[in-house]
Amino acid sequence: MRKILFAAFICTAQLIFAQNVFLTKVEKTNESTDKFLYKIDEEKKDAEYLGEVEIQGFSKNDAEIFSLIYKKAKEIGANTFALKPFENVDGSLQKFNPANYRLALYYLPKEKLMDQTGNLYLFASAEKDQKISINREDYIVSSRSFLKLKVIPGEVYTISTKKLLGSTIKFQPKENSTNQYFQISATKIKSDETGVGGLNLKSGDIIGLEKSYAEFLSVIYNKQAE
Repeated sequence: MRKILFAAFICTAQLIFAQNVFLTKVEKTNESTDKFLYKIDEEKKDAEYLGEVEIQGFSKNDAEIFSLIYKKAKEIGANTFALKPFENVDGSLQKFNPANYRLALYYLPKEKLMDQTGNLYLFASAEKDQKISINREDYIVSSRSFLKLKVIPGEVYTISTKKLLGSTIKFQPKENSTNQYFQISATKIKSDETGVGGLNLKSGDIIGLEKSYAEFLSVIYNKQAE
């Protein structure tokens, strides 16, 4: 009897703490075969609204959740998304809740995307705060937070984890270089078979993130002041 009760408790706990992704609204579909899924803001006025996806429950496995969102978005041909806050009874917008939020899905021609160049994004891991150095200036990035820095074309940027056996990378952006996305983490993250929500560069615990996944993190993580 105890074994049965324990098994029932485990199953109930999994249901309570699992994070689920639902395609809750489909306004229309698009035949787009674009592989990317980028965040938009001001561009929404020019984008074609397709539907909505809702995320219920909390998970620290952000890559897995993004992979599920990506698959739902591609079912209706979406290539862009935006956070769609829930409303309170008085019509005001609720604060972001990582355990329950929704994303509006759109189609937008790639040439109409904005803010795609000249920025450096540095994400802390989901587990703990991260200490890093950028050109010998120290920062502490809180867990599930990120820094967004404007970079200067031609300048060399050195990013270090400030650990005895830590990692260091260097890059030199050119004029109109695309945004750079890195996550500082001692935990390895595996990409899925499609490569979406995964990695394209790794140096120890400094990980280069695929753009679609990084832009998803910029929605569900907190932006930290420099």
